[in-house]
Amino acid sequence: MSKNGNSRKPIYFERNNQPIGGKRKPIKENSRNDEIFFDDLEDDKQPKFEFEEWEKQCPVRKKCSGCQLSNMPYKRQLEFKQRKVGTLLDRFARVYPIIGMDTPYHYRTKVQSALAVNSSGDIISGVYQSSTGGVVFCKSGCLLEDKRAEKIASAVRKLMRSFKVLPYDRRTGRGTLRHILIKKGFKTGQIMVVLVSATPAFPCGKKLAAALKDEFKDIETVIFTVNKTDTGLLVTGRETVLLGKGYIEDELMGKRFRISAKSFYQVNPVQTEKLYAKAIELAKLDKNSKVIDAYCGTGTIGIIASELAGEVVGCELNEDAVRDADHNARLNGCKNVRFFCGDAGQFMQDTAINGGFVPDVVFMDPPRAGSDKAFISALCKISPKKVVYISCNPETMARDVKLLCQGGYKAEGFYPVDMFPHTQHVECVALLTKR
Repeated sequence: MSKNGNSRKPIYFERNNQPIGGKRKPIKENSRNDEIFFDDLEDDKQPKFEFEEWEKQCPVRKKCSGCQLSNMPYKRQLEFKQRKVGTLLDRFARVYPIIGMDTPYHYRTKVQSALAVNSSGDIISGVYQSSTGGVVFCKSGCLLEDKRAEKIASAVRKLMRSFKVLPYDRRTGRGTLRHILIKKGFKTGQIMVVLVSATPAFPCGKKLAAALKDEFKDIETVIFTVNKTDTGLLVTGRETVLLGKGYIEDELMGKRFRISAKSFYQVNPVQTEKLYAKAIELAKLDKNSKVIDAYCGTGTIGIIASELAGEVVGCELNEDAVRDADHNARLNGCKNVRFFCGDAGQFMQDTAINGGFVPDVVFMDPPRAGSDKAFISALCKISPKKVVYISCNPETMARDVKLLCQGGYKAEGFYPVDMFPHTQHVECVALLTKR
């Protein structure tokens, strides 16, 4: 029985519908620090060196809530996520084996670090601890983040001391810089550094950016922006380019994409290529296919799909992302792609009412909260032959798939992809066809 009085069913691992090791051993949740503990299995002992190595390399593992599954061997993490997706989605259709990562470390090409001053007076950077609100700093660097990012963050901290720039203190309202945001092109190696400030004044900005570029030649651009609120979105206001063009580029599945400070780009490009390859495989496009790419972001999957399709129309609410998507279409010579800025649900409603563009396939990749009834209602009204649903949250995916099934669709299968090793999060792509 949980603290709030609700009973909680244990989650078990099974192979071929049979309990592993002859006994079912539950996973226990620890609500204090969000860790998940995996009991030893009788016939398949977990290699303890993985835990010891993680503990050795990450001394702040118990303080930081970023790696909820770090005390499970990676094989067990995949089994846990497979079971999680299956519990939610196998009532609709088969859940296929999860697509794991060969080297599940240092995969994050987007790193955001909060700045603070510790008890010794040193400038540190890291993630906020959920229980205290303090900043958790790992001197040796995060095992999930790109190795280059910590070196750059360390250099920024040193330059802040040199230029007498103080981190912003949320309790007193004093100081300047709040966060460091670093984005890296996985295949191009290009790096963007975004300095997020609580105040608009930053007179030494260009000098600091030049000093950073002198140390790291692969930094393509440095951007300064102001964010006065404690929002999860770091880059919300106007951006000032201190160095470079204000964006970087990367390659994904043979296409080139521009990445700006505000636009969304998947943080694990290795697994993204596997995810998108599966999505396009499920769509079975041909030169007569008309495609809608809903929640299209910077246009990645729509542009990749355009090589096989006849016509692609994308929709995205973020203006900066749409601007990048238009640029990306031109960059890749895609003449059969158009992008529109607006709410995806409203876009689908307008399309359903006006009947100007009737798609054969709809790719939908909504945020963690999932889609909404307006979008799904319009989607069912347009009635494309196939819907390829990409989700970062199997809970909201289950809710939306239920509505789609009620609207005349049939789920054909779910394919989990481990985009975020060592965390509880799991991505999933599904094919739904019109009955």
